Amino acid sequence: MYARITRYKMKPGSRDAASAILDGLKDQILQVPGISQFINVMDDSGAGYVVSLTELAQTPPDVAEKIKAIWGAFSDYVEEVQDPESFEVFADWKA
Repeated sequence: MYARITRYKMKPGSRDAASAILDGLKDQILQVPGISQFINVMDDSGAGYVVSLTELAQTPPDVAEKIKAIWGAFSDYVEEVQDPESFEVFADWKA
């Protein structure tokens, strides 16, 4: 299992709009090939991370295009999206 982690920064005052868009994209996000879990965290300043657990060690070009299109839905509200980083998951514990 792998984790794809993407750091982002939303524009001030865009949290509610971005949340509504995210809710509307839930099915599309969870249908990205290889994805098994999606976590989005954001602090009060609008800085956050998306953590996607996936079975894919590398992101194929067609999957990368789907992810790019999803991020595009936030284009009016996002200041910055950094390139994703991929990591092998060494532990995935749940209480």
